[in-house]
Amino acid sequence: MQKDYNTLENIIRLPHKYAAGPIFTRFYDGLRAGKILGSTCPNCKKVLVPARSFCPQCHANLDEFVEVAQEGEVVSWAYSDKEFFGSPGKPPFITALIRLDGTGCNFLHLLGGDGLNTLENVQAKVKKGTRVKVVWNEDKIGRMLDIKYFEPVS
Repeated sequence: MQKDYNTLENIIRLPHKYAAGPIFTRFYDGLRAGKILGSTCPNCKKVLVPARSFCPQCHANLDEFVEVAQEGEVVSWAYSDKEFFGSPGKPPFITALIRLDGTGCNFLHLLGGDGLNTLENVQAKVKKGTRVKVVWNEDKIGRMLDIKYFEPVS
């Protein structure tokens, strides 16, 4: 016997709090102060951003923090003109992997700035290796979006 099932659409909100722990608390405190903090591996010397408690390469415990550059280059990017649950703002927006100068990993954040409001403009202005710099929000409260976005360096 075949059964038919209805599919119902619903929006579920799940308000929650989470404990950031000592590493991310220090990272977020750095953002509130207008600094990007990474952790340095004592073995392989990689600088990881956001700061982490252990090195994913050699598994060493990390407890040394360093302030990293607020400039870097685009490794990859994606453009979205559709809003979705959990999206970082109103479309359009560009997410990017950014390799901050002197670090050993990619940092996922937003790209923004003048003229980056259509896919055609982004394709013309942003390529792998495009230099970008941080643009901070005026009101920093200790969260990832204290960095408003990274903008191309002219």
